[in-house]
Amino acid sequence: MTTELQPQTGPTWDRSAEEKQALRRAGDWARRAPLLPALIFLIIVTQVPFVITLVISFMNWNAYYPDERGFAGVDNFRRVLTDVNTRDSIITTIQLTVSVVLVSVVLGLLIALLLDRAFRGRGVVRTMMITPFLIVPVAAALVWKHALYNPEYGLLNGVLTWIFGANAPQPDWISMMPLTAIVVSLVWQWTPFMMLIILAGLQSKPLDVIEAARIDGASTWQIFRFMTLPHLRQYLELGALLGSIYIVQNFDAVFTITSGGLGTANLPYTIYQTFYNAQDYGRASAAGVVVVIGTIVIATFALRTVSSLFREEGSR
Repeated sequence: MTTELQPQTGPTWDRSAEEKQALRRAGDWARRAPLLPALIFLIIVTQVPFVITLVISFMNWNAYYPDERGFAGVDNFRRVLTDVNTRDSIITTIQLTVSVVLVSVVLGLLIALLLDRAFRGRGVVRTMMITPFLIVPVAAALVWKHALYNPEYGLLNGVLTWIFGANAPQPDWISMMPLTAIVVSLVWQWTPFMMLIILAGLQSKPLDVIEAARIDGASTWQIFRFMTLPHLRQYLELGALLGSIYIVQNFDAVFTITSGGLGTANLPYTIYQTFYNAQDYGRASAAGVVVVIGTIVIATFALRTVSSLFREEGSR
């Protein structure tokens, strides 16, 4: 008479599984523990101020009227969205962001196509093209305001004098086209950023497929239109989305070049005026929350684009 061995069940088996699960959890926490200080610091630096700003945005808090401080509900948000100056600043922010992003992406694409070719000194040229993006934004704005736009000693009017002589026009560039002056300075600063992203996309394109298309008789324009440009679509979207996140929040160029005058006050500058000049902390905080919400919406699309790029690279 033979007896079959039955699999061991019961408390011993359960205890072994629980021990393995506990060891796995301990290992996970051991790997995560070194990151906890950085995570706690990030929460304190970013999330705590945002929560405080969110709380203040629902309060009636003006330093000129300290006795009227109290809960205001959504009144600050209603005032932000219905105020004429704030609506004008939102429109200016959209115009500024769209103009800078579109021009920077187009110029970045053209420069990236040129730098993707092999030529002597390409490394030096790439370094020089990246330089404007590395300059401190305030310093870049000061350079454009004084060294280039100044009607008396600026480089632009100096070039006009050199070309047309003593009777050359000496326009005041900032007064004549204030928003365009800001756009040009930001395009100069952000084109290298777009160029880097697009250049990375160009260097990851499938060369074997392009060579096969060239052997089959495809022209350079056809290869660019039907192969290179579709491949760069996600990189173009990523550059545009990341650029929009930063340019929406731009304050340095507006403050330095025009001080928000001549219809160039964007939403960050309006928040600055509301907070420091009007001392209306509640309304300024509400406007800041609106900017954060808009930035989060744009960042969501940017993260989706980055995820799709990672999935595409991982599938190769």
